[in-house]
Amino acid sequence: MPGPAVDVHTHLVPKGWPELAAACGGTDWPWLRIDSERAAMIMVGETEFRPVGPPAWDPAVRRTDMDADGIDLQVVSPTPVFFAYDRPADQAVKVARIFNDLTLETLAGDERFVPFCQVPLQDPDAACAELDRCLAAGHVGVEIGNHVGDKDLDDAGIVAFLAHCAEVGAPVLVHPWDMPGGPRLDRWMARWLAGMPAETHLSLLAMTLGGAFDRLPSSLRICFAHGGGSFAFWLGRLDNAWHRRGDAVRGRSVHAPSHYLDRFVVDTVVFDEAPLRLLVDTLGEDRVLVGSDYPYPLGERPAGKVVRTADFLSDGQRHKLLSANALRYLGRPG
Repeated sequence: MPGPAVDVHTHLVPKGWPELAAACGGTDWPWLRIDSERAAMIMVGETEFRPVGPPAWDPAVRRTDMDADGIDLQVVSPTPVFFAYDRPADQAVKVARIFNDLTLETLAGDERFVPFCQVPLQDPDAACAELDRCLAAGHVGVEIGNHVGDKDLDDAGIVAFLAHCAEVGAPVLVHPWDMPGGPRLDRWMARWLAGMPAETHLSLLAMTLGGAFDRLPSSLRICFAHGGGSFAFWLGRLDNAWHRRGDAVRGRSVHAPSHYLDRFVVDTVVFDEAPLRLLVDTLGEDRVLVGSDYPYPLGERPAGKVVRTADFLSDGQRHKLLSANALRYLGRPG
């Protein structure tokens, strides 16, 4: 029998949270402006960040949309604007606890939802402690941003946190965030259209050329959102540079980037059959999982559409992308 269809990349925004300046210290925290029963705006200070509605906070609406899309399980992760990596660690610990607890309260133990927590990644010890607390409380894995300021995923502290994730069996979702702005990137949502793929590509460079995969156990289950950015497309260029300009490119890596393709998985938020084929051809049919970026408007609806309609996939491959690969990533029996 076919297994459950799984969407590994969705987000949640609780409907309301404590006033964060009072609860955590600091200023200019995100807050939720409620415009009506069905409309709200995430604010950062006095700046509008993103409109949200019931799909972001109402499990009943999520279940209805999942049924319409043919999705049985949803991995539900934080919205990255709440990560607070740029704040003092004690503030980031407090905000992580607030949103992690609200996530469990919102999802109310519904087995169709697989909650992922957030952690104060700027403090690896505190991040490990918060992950352990969340796993004990009911979270299954963790979503992290792809960098902490100028520290990328090959930073010693972040590698130590990822090693802890492997040790405790927590799957990791890496999500791009905090993309640079400026006149060329503040038009047309270019930070999302160009910045997000570039950030993810850069983080996979850090994992490979920075030697992070060489230092981490192969048991780490780590997924890169948005199809891994542009990494698969430029893999040939990366290997060519590693071999021909090793003096400048190799960094701490033992092998060329293509050697590490079996160390991570990516989601299918690429929207079209051609890039999906590239992912399957490059990474392999066991390394690609359905993701949608639900409930945001730049996500895929129906979730999994590109996988279900791709002519090049066999029935067996389609089953892997819709179900088996995600269950293995989550550490569940297939």
